[in-house]
Amino acid sequence: MANQAQQAREALGARLRELRKDAELTGRALAQQAGWQLSKVSRIEHGKQNAGESDIRVWCRITGAQAQIPDLIATARHIEAMWLEWRRTFQAGAGHANRRSLPLYEKTEVFRIWHPTVVWGTLQTADYAAATFRQVIDFLDIPDDLDSAVAARMERQRYLYSGNRRFVVVLGEQALYTNYGAPEVMRGQLDRLLAVISLPRLSLGIVPSTAPMEIWPGNSFSLFDDRMVIVETFSAEMTITQPREIALYFKAFSLLQRAAVHGQPARRLIANALDRYREQ
Repeated sequence: MANQAQQAREALGARLRELRKDAELTGRALAQQAGWQLSKVSRIEHGKQNAGESDIRVWCRITGAQAQIPDLIATARHIEAMWLEWRRTFQAGAGHANRRSLPLYEKTEVFRIWHPTVVWGTLQTADYAAATFRQVIDFLDIPDDLDSAVAARMERQRYLYSGNRRFVVVLGEQALYTNYGAPEVMRGQLDRLLAVISLPRLSLGIVPSTAPMEIWPGNSFSLFDDRMVIVETFSAEMTITQPREIALYFKAFSLLQRAAVHGQPARRLIANALDRYREQ
């Protein structure tokens, strides 16, 4: 996967380059007025160097774009904070990392979840969760606290049955077939989906593998109300709080949800996958 933090730096650099061009300044002229080396302007514009808050203030003052300072600074802060390394997250164990998410669950009223290939954690059985955590522990070589991690994940499921929270979950059909653990683990997980699909707080949609798509599936992501998005990759967890970026994830989720089936058609897809695993 392309480094999204680098892409964000490049996008910020492109915005600053446009401000310079709109002000009809060469890179050399901007550098001279700022008291910088010309190479610094080039590195910032091409995403090779982070633009600090003071750099942004100077850049906007010289280009007459002071009105854009707050948004650009918010973007720069977001780039600095957007990546949280999985090893750092899990350095005290997967159980500790999962318990850290409980306050976020307490505060959230509407969850919007997209997982193209994996059943979302809060809908997982203990055996399925154990299989996924075993992979994380082995892949990242972190402390082995498997039982604690599974217990923490199971604790999150109480939110499905309490309060006024709503869970809008969309899974790719592949999530019903990705084999975690063994056929018996998958049979239990698919039974679990059939059991929870009628919960009043849960809307569970499945995107059929043959569904016409209006957007590429991309990575899994979770929207917490309208204030935060968490995107998971192999190496990191990206937290997004910029309103304009959150709006893009809302748009993406809407398009993915539009491709999904719900109710009886979704049950049929789950049942079909369950039949396949019963044959194994």
